[in-house]
Amino acid sequence: MMRKLALLIIILALIGGAGFWLLSAPTHVDPAKLAAAAPGDPQRGMSIFWQGGCASCHAAPGAKGDARLVLAGGLNLVTPFGTFVTPNISPSKQGIGDWSFADLANAMMEGVSPDGRHFYPAFPYTSYARMQVQDIADLYAFLKTLPPSDNVAGPHKLGFPFNVRRGIGLWKRLFLSPQPVLTLANATDVIKRGQYLVEGPGHCGECHTPRDVIGGPDNTQWLAGAKAPEGKGVIPNITSGEGGIDSWTEKDISYALESGFTPDFDSLGGSMTDVVLNMAHLEPADRDAIAAYLKAVPAHPNGFPAAK
Repeated sequence: MMRKLALLIIILALIGGAGFWLLSAPTHVDPAKLAAAAPGDPQRGMSIFWQGGCASCHAAPGAKGDARLVLAGGLNLVTPFGTFVTPNISPSKQGIGDWSFADLANAMMEGVSPDGRHFYPAFPYTSYARMQVQDIADLYAFLKTLPPSDNVAGPHKLGFPFNVRRGIGLWKRLFLSPQPVLTLANATDVIKRGQYLVEGPGHCGECHTPRDVIGGPDNTQWLAGAKAPEGKGVIPNITSGEGGIDSWTEKDISYALESGFTPDFDSLGGSMTDVVLNMAHLEPADRDAIAAYLKAVPAHPNGFPAAK
């Protein structure tokens, strides 16, 4: 009887292990979609680079001016799950010099490395998954024009079970989707453009939306504000709900994204200073589109605990 029970336990363990392995397997962008993309345009790619805020995480810490285009990595992102170190994504051997367009598309839209490993969602592929493949092609062309760096970023500092990358495949099944966050009835073309920028390359929800206990975004409180990813302070509510930006006009929002100045004669601080550096490079029409979308987002009360 004990031998049969032990055998049953072993069989169930094998079935469970096989199920975990299959369900957590990395997925890739449909090759047909990649083949349909036109050759990348680096000029368009430069705009997408600033939309995506690539320099904010991948430039060397403290880099200013043109040095922000040297994507050497090395920034430490300290979170409750551990410390993530941003990689070198310059066009060098130590960066992504050997990556193909398909490699970049799979990294950004599926969170998968060229060697088939899951990337941690500190890399905001849950937002980039909503991007258009052509935009990835253009970004790839632009990244290839940037200065190379031979910096080798250090490893992530994570404890168990967060250091088990395979388990991220199950997390992705819950939170990785190319579908828009919101369904907006009668949205104008300007609002649709803003939605694409905010929900996709701009990845605003990665910081401004609360997360659950396993680090997934709670999109029922989309852009309602959240605890800061580093665990100290809060990221503000950018909906029109109480505590949010109801009193801001679209013009106020657009100007704040360009200049860093708020309508109440204050200035945006913290990580938003880097965001403004990126957004200032956008076409005015794109900043206006972001503003129009934010004013169309359903109002939510603050998504973070009240200050004590």
